[in-house]
Amino acid sequence: MLNSKYAGLLGLTLLSLGAATQSHGQRLGNSPYSRLGLGDTYFNTGGVRQMGMGGTGVAAPNGVQVNDLNPALLYYMNRTTWEVAVSSQYKTVRNNVQSQKTGSATLGYFALAVPLSTRWGAAIGLKPYSAVDYESIQTGTVANDPNTQVISRYQGQGDLSEAYFGQGIRLAKGLSVGVTAAYVFGSIDLTTGTQVGSDASDRVTTLDHIHYSDFRFRSGIHYRGKFTDKLNYNLGGVYGFQTNLNGERQLTQQRLGADGSQLAGAASETLADGTGYAVVPALAQLAISLDNNKNWSANLDVSQQQWSKFRSFNQQGGTVGVALSNTLRVAAGGEFVPDPTSVDNYFKRVTYRAGLSVAEMPYRPGGEALYDRAISWGFSLPVSASPLEASTISLGFTYGQRGNIDVRTVGSTQERNIKEDYIRAQLGLSLNNRWFIKRRIE
Repeated sequence: MLNSKYAGLLGLTLLSLGAATQSHGQRLGNSPYSRLGLGDTYFNTGGVRQMGMGGTGVAAPNGVQVNDLNPALLYYMNRTTWEVAVSSQYKTVRNNVQSQKTGSATLGYFALAVPLSTRWGAAIGLKPYSAVDYESIQTGTVANDPNTQVISRYQGQGDLSEAYFGQGIRLAKGLSVGVTAAYVFGSIDLTTGTQVGSDASDRVTTLDHIHYSDFRFRSGIHYRGKFTDKLNYNLGGVYGFQTNLNGERQLTQQRLGADGSQLAGAASETLADGTGYAVVPALAQLAISLDNNKNWSANLDVSQQQWSKFRSFNQQGGTVGVALSNTLRVAAGGEFVPDPTSVDNYFKRVTYRAGLSVAEMPYRPGGEALYDRAISWGFSLPVSASPLEASTISLGFTYGQRGNIDVRTVGSTQERNIKEDYIRAQLGLSLNNRWFIKRRIE
């Protein structure tokens, strides 16, 4: 029978699952680039610990914080660990003529990892997979009638989440493998409204609603060896398999009044209603890490994803129809604890982290590559240091810029790129406990 501590962790897990399910729709501010593909994807860059190291960690084992990047690293979990985090973001979105500031907060993720034996670890969790949140207005004129204005409003909202179950097993000394099965689910709503004439009392609106739900699989491998007694190396790799993500799509058109309500007597028209799928390309990640098995580690991660293969309901680039390109991401980071065993100086037991990352974006306006460049930093603050129990509060921060404000001339029109300056933060709590230890004295 579970004691009160075990029941408490189980209750927190179920509570987090319910809260995370209800938090859908709380996105992180206007992001025009989320109009493409499945929205802003999270590149399998991990939780609050990995965030502080620039999103690295594929080859960085840790025994007291959940690493969901590489399932092979679950073998290294030496305590039952429950972890939850909240995320926030503040950003400025701008082109060469105007700007907008926006941001919000939401529940980030939760995970529960359990060491099942000396050779086997497992974890369950729920985390975001992608998010769509944008709104923009474009103005133009009717062909052959330059005096009549056309106003187009584009809006998108929705998110996909990933509920996963991962396992890591040690095969031989230093060598472990793992696999993660994830159920991806969620809905995306894309709305396009067209109004002819600035004084028009109504507009035609098209709503594209897609609900996705299907399984994805990810495999991992990790090898740990020694250069010397005080210097270890770690090699890691993760491969997320290409998936046909099943979806249900309904495309409707309706006439709305100036206040956004449906006009009396104007029925909605269904333009499409059926099933299909999105081709989500494979994701490959390779990494190397160095550490002294005591108080520091340094990591280098590289990932590549073939977004040129992305299709949604047989259309390249999804419902927007913009072709996507393959991406490459490179990140470097590390962590340092001055003295993990210090008893007279608390700050010597604090873990300090920092990292850098550069990622290509899948959108190539005019064939030009756009980048997401970021610096990260973070801390882990120990709350208790019991031999059998420990709690840690972790903070992770990222400041970055993606896109640019270049202007291109296409025919007789100008196309303006968009740049985002953002700062993201995560606050995480990790609770650790030794399970499955037989009591000597009752």
